[in-house]
Amino acid sequence: MQHLSVCTLVGLLAIGLSVFVLHQWQTSDPYIQEVLAIEGNPRQGYAIFQMNCSGCHGDGGNGLVGPSLQDISAHKSRASLIQQVIGGDTPPMPQFQPSPQTMSD
Repeated sequence: MQHLSVCTLVGLLAIGLSVFVLHQWQTSDPYIQEVLAIEGNPRQGYAIFQMNCSGCHGDGGNGLVGPSLQDISAHKSRASLIQQVIGGDTPPMPQFQPSPQTMSD
């Protein structure tokens, strides 16, 4: 029983450390820092979303082929969202490399 508790504790610590390191890596990325420092234009952002994202995520982000984006900012940090867009780590979503201003919008 004690062995199981130690293994569980070690596992939880490893997960926590991984999350911390990932967060630090994302927030130290110069591109992400530049995007976060720029004030976006929501109207321009809507046009960019319609052109690049709505085909999979739907006009209002409700999801079609891709998942719903409704309330996604409640589950992910801005840095995580930026990384997801530029990283291409969630196939079939393609990797995008917009300018910092475009990403901020």
